[in-house]
Amino acid sequence: MSIFEKIIGSLDDKREWRAMEARAKALPSEYYNAYIAIQKYMWTAGGPTDWKATSRIFGGILDLFEQGAAEGRKVTDLTGEDVAEFCDELVKDEKTWRDKYRKKLNDAVGRG
Repeated sequence: MSIFEKIIGSLDDKREWRAMEARAKALPSEYYNAYIAIQKYMWTAGGPTDWKATSRIFGGILDLFEQGAAEGRKVTDLTGEDVAEFCDELVKDEKTWRDKYRKKLNDAVGRG
């Protein structure tokens, strides 16, 4: 794997991400704003660490939001009132950045 691929992922992954972002931008504003807020939460609270899980989770959110928008439902009808809990449930069985940083910290302190 080249250094370029390590930093931004493969070109196929980048294309897939751009396609998902285009799908998000096509959503009604309530859904798009929720999608962006969920992304921000996932990146700061500990989203998945690999592309396969990231793609599956965000693709699933987009599928759900597209269907909900087509049915005229509110975002919270789909996510529940506690959107953070909804997000946490999506990543509960995935290795997250938080897990990675916890291990790194524990390893660093354990060596000292």
